[in-house]
Amino acid sequence: MKFPASVLASVFLFVAETTAALYLSSTYSSGGDRMWQALTLLFSLLPCALVQLTLLFVHRDLSRDRPLVLLLHLLQLGPLFRCFEVFCLYFQSGHNEEPYVSITKKRQMPKNGLSEEIEKEVGQAEGKLFTHRSAFSRASVIQAFLGSAPQLTLQLYISIMQQDVTVGRSLFMTLSLLSIVYGALRCNILAIKIKYDEYEVNVKPLAYVCIFLWRSFEIATRVIVLVLFTSVLKTWVVLIILINFFSFFLYPWILFWFSGSPFPENIEKALSRVGTTMVLCFLTLLYTGINMFCWSAVQLKIDDPDLISKSQNWHQLLVYYVIRFIENAILLLLWYLFKTDIYMYVCAPLLILQLLVGYCTAILFMLVFYQFFHPCKKLFSTSVSEGFQKWFRCFCWPCRQQKSCESVGKTDLKSARDRDETPSSSRISPDPSQFLNADELCSA
Repeated sequence: MKFPASVLASVFLFVAETTAALYLSSTYSSGGDRMWQALTLLFSLLPCALVQLTLLFVHRDLSRDRPLVLLLHLLQLGPLFRCFEVFCLYFQSGHNEEPYVSITKKRQMPKNGLSEEIEKEVGQAEGKLFTHRSAFSRASVIQAFLGSAPQLTLQLYISIMQQDVTVGRSLFMTLSLLSIVYGALRCNILAIKIKYDEYEVNVKPLAYVCIFLWRSFEIATRVIVLVLFTSVLKTWVVLIILINFFSFFLYPWILFWFSGSPFPENIEKALSRVGTTMVLCFLTLLYTGINMFCWSAVQLKIDDPDLISKSQNWHQLLVYYVIRFIENAILLLLWYLFKTDIYMYVCAPLLILQLLVGYCTAILFMLVFYQFFHPCKKLFSTSVSEGFQKWFRCFCWPCRQQKSCESVGKTDLKSARDRDETPSSSRISPDPSQFLNADELCSA
């Protein structure tokens, strides 16, 4: 049985970030910054409440008679209690022999084109640990993108406006960035396990390192770009946020409407139609929050029974990163044109270059992950390198065809001039089938 390290990491980030937020809000209160205090508390307590509801929903404690658990969640102590439960299960699992086990069948990764199916016995304790890990993974994603991401943006904006970075604020921003990156990492692993549920997925340590670097560069550059733009054009940033929000929020619902599928009713049996709608709207909100800051590895698909698209959407991935790179470049250009005196001692061109290179570095680590370290890369129909070769051929073929047509046209013109310069007595009428003009060659 695996050590529940992911649960420990989730609880540590939850407790550390909440404690740092409460301390920093007290410093804002003592300094008279009521607005910064209110926003800091809002972005801290709101995800805390959502995390409690997520843990209750996954474990279905609302339909069971567990008043102590409900009280602990009401006091925002639910993650600590769940972590205590996890380690009790882990340390007791090897001492007691379980009378009931279930058999799960998983397929191994193909070797030499063959894939074997293996059976594995799963005891009750291991099944409960799996449920706990799943619940904490979802809670980490919620905490990261509905709390830590706006919190990091807010604290960095305050630091720029006050032109001062305190020790407490720098520690808080570091914790928030780690929480976002960890949430994005859990989102990647969750997407892999959902898409390849019938396979035995083993993620190697180098894959974790590659995802961590990919998400760190992507999220850090995105947050800095948004904060720089907000510091000079506060009104226009509202328009940027609204465009991003409604684009990603309405996109899954538009696809669902065009699919003509019936309204999903199998999310949870105890939920009514109104409750199901609220859960779907919350999932769409979370999907929107993720895509505001980074690529969502989990693609929401409302007409699917699992609500997740299990296909590898390379085109969506390409379109997202191209549009996001162009958007970041435009926002940085506007910041450069309208920057104020607070950036007097900042080398703006160098900063813009560093941010764009940082975002390209994130894309590079993403490509390295999908090419070399993805645990299910053997199941891809095309690899990253093959995709680049196809795109290169698509872009280079029209250029080659145009050059060949031009070269053939020049050859025909030169041969015509040579025939004109040849004396009439020595001319030989050639066979028409020996020559093709440029138009015929291009059409061929």
